[in-house]
Amino acid sequence: MTNNMNKNRLTKSLLGITLSLSLFASANLIMTTQSAHAASATTVNTVSTKATNIIATGKQYLGVKYVYGTQKGRTNAFDCSSFTQFVFGKYGITLPRSSKEQSQVGAYVPRNQLKPGDLVFFYSPIHHVGIYMGNGKVLHTYGSPGVTVSDMNSGWWSKHYKTARRVIQ
Repeated sequence: MTNNMNKNRLTKSLLGITLSLSLFASANLIMTTQSAHAASATTVNTVSTKATNIIATGKQYLGVKYVYGTQKGRTNAFDCSSFTQFVFGKYGITLPRSSKEQSQVGAYVPRNQLKPGDLVFFYSPIHHVGIYMGNGKVLHTYGSPGVTVSDMNSGWWSKHYKTARRVIQ
């Protein structure tokens, strides 16, 4: 009888240890998953906040005149690439000077996956850039309107759309 009692105790002890280890492993898995999800949500929020800030900063310059070849840092006039370079630079994102060079940085984005803050490019070969605002709108500068918002889902801008890049990390 003592032998059976010892077996029962051993079985119960092993069962208790196994159950404890299972619970511990499950808790660790849940915590790791929640931490990864929280980190992912934080990254998404940071990206969307930066994009929102970039667009808001760019909109402060609505109506500022367009001058081709405007030098970096000048804010009383912009050309398309000096505008994007200036606005993104305010948030620590360094862009090259020309729209063609800007079209080669960051990651390619298909048109149907555009997000606010993406750079959008026009013409072939590329020689115009703007900031995608969402809902088919682009913030950019050209000609007589200067810094303006255009609809790139129809008409002239839609027909001349070329590609997009994501530079906000």
